[in-house]
Amino acid sequence: MTTFWIFIALVMLVGLMLIWIPHFRQQKLLKTEEAGVRKQTNLELFNERLGVLEKELSEELLDQAEFDALKKELEISLLQDIKEASDDSLVNQIKPKTILWPSIMSVCLIVISGYLYQHLGAFENIETAQQPANPHAGMDTAQIMAQRVQMMEAQVKAEPENSQVWFSLGHAYVSANQYDKGIAAFDKVMDLVGKHAELLGPKATAMYYKAGQQMTPQIKAIIDESLAMDAQDPSTLLLVGMDAFFTADYKKAIASWQTILDSDRADVDRAALMNAIETANLRMQSETAGMPNDEAHKQVKASATKSVNVTISISAELAAKASPEDTIFIFARATEGPKVPLAATKVSAKSLPVTVTLDDSSGMGGDKKLSDATNVEVIAVLSKHGNIKPQTGDLQGKISTVAVGDTANLVLDTQVQ
Repeated sequence: MTTFWIFIALVMLVGLMLIWIPHFRQQKLLKTEEAGVRKQTNLELFNERLGVLEKELSEELLDQAEFDALKKELEISLLQDIKEASDDSLVNQIKPKTILWPSIMSVCLIVISGYLYQHLGAFENIETAQQPANPHAGMDTAQIMAQRVQMMEAQVKAEPENSQVWFSLGHAYVSANQYDKGIAAFDKVMDLVGKHAELLGPKATAMYYKAGQQMTPQIKAIIDESLAMDAQDPSTLLLVGMDAFFTADYKKAIASWQTILDSDRADVDRAALMNAIETANLRMQSETAGMPNDEAHKQVKASATKSVNVTISISAELAAKASPEDTIFIFARATEGPKVPLAATKVSAKSLPVTVTLDDSSGMGGDKKLSDATNVEVIAVLSKHGNIKPQTGDLQGKISTVAVGDTANLVLDTQVQ
């Protein structure tokens, strides 16, 4: 930005110099030329008169004495004229050019430049032109997802037989928590191209979320059908592993995720799967160590270095709004940098009040770990719909900041409107 303004100042300076330097040069030349013209005129008159005298002398109209006297008089007159031409009083009689026009031009240059910059070349507009406008500016996640769904629905109307568009629309519906529509979209794809494992897996996932992340016999039947078609289908195995992890069947979760890794498919996030397997291993070690619960947590913390113990309770005013069937999701995210979840867990509302431990063993995968943070923000959501994202009627509470390694009390004291 500083360089930009220096450049603007230099351009303005050059413009003003182009206006004022010719003006002052013209003034100087005008005075010099005026004095030169007067001197040249005096010399021409002297030579002309001298020529007349010499002619009269040659024609003997003048004798030598008269010629000499008249010539001397001419010389004296020439000297007086030259002296007068160089006299300050005479020079001052030359009328200088007015500075009105260069002044007006300077003001116009500054005003016009400022106007053009403001309306045609403003720096912020240049920045906008260089960087594409963000179509999602000022929108929250729900609005972005709704916009995406609308765009996909428009594509489906334009290409009703395009199975790929229907498949993308199904995933968009699931991301927007519109599970019934997502299931219908996947059914439409199967009507167009037939049943395949890569279609049954997403459909089972949508049904799983619709059922509040509970494995029903109908969902289990679809999973079995999908794995019978392709025992290494990633979408189906991801669902199996996720459900096993949430139900603390860590061996099954690890086996499902490891099967995906062993398949050497290029369309899976191998780093995320390996982090998930590591997390499941840590959880399994803490439960199979044969120690009391507190000791198991200590072992996990020793491997993870740092943790946050949070006691979850509910305010008396909202206690009647909680049901034993509700699920409480607790997650911690960094207070500095990107607001990404570093650790998360869930408990049943019937266990309130309850103390949970967030550490690297409950990490969300990826490069960021809770043990790398100094302070975290802890958020708890009592979900009545089985979704991590708060919805109308859910209860939530938040701790703005707690140091990693400390303990904290979190109260569910707000109902989502």
